[in-house]
Amino acid sequence: MDNSHIMHSQKVYFCDDEELAKAQMQCLEVLYDYNQTRPSEVEKRKAIMEKLFAEVGEGCYIEPPLRTNWGIHTHLGKNVYANFNLTLVDDTHIYIGDYVMIGPNVTIATAGHPVDPEMRRKVAQFNIPVTIGDNVWIGANSVVLPGITIGENSVIGAGSVVTKDIPANVVAVGNPCKVLREIGERDKEFYFRDKKFE
Repeated sequence: MDNSHIMHSQKVYFCDDEELAKAQMQCLEVLYDYNQTRPSEVEKRKAIMEKLFAEVGEGCYIEPPLRTNWGIHTHLGKNVYANFNLTLVDDTHIYIGDYVMIGPNVTIATAGHPVDPEMRRKVAQFNIPVTIGDNVWIGANSVVLPGITIGENSVIGAGSVVTKDIPANVVAVGNPCKVLREIGERDKEFYFRDKKFE
């Protein structure tokens, strides 16, 4: 049975389909090429990204190594920057807006498994899309879980686990990630603690 349609249905399915495994292997082959590029091979990286992802806006840069399950389900806006070890569990769609910054060792996951052990033994899975708004900054070692939306301009503090939607224009931190404060006028004056812009 071809499960490709059900991957995007948000329903539980069983990931033991041979055709899906073959399609995923194609992604892994392209990903291998990307991760073996030299730092000077910027144009080659760009060409591979355009082959790998559903959409790639201009000015995107992802530092290898990169990990992704499919690639073809990830949509990148303009000027997306991701540091080392980005992991995209894109069994369904990940939408990343313009001018998004992603720190090292970040995981964005659309896939989950039922808690029931019998279902997990049968390799049951479900996938729910993730949306990251324009101008979001996700700090190092953060995890964004299935179904999450992060509003534009928000900052996710390092080491956060985002289990619920985050509104626009806030700083949110922690495990589970919670809104710490709104982004405001003080942020135009201070860039870090008591350090002012000159």
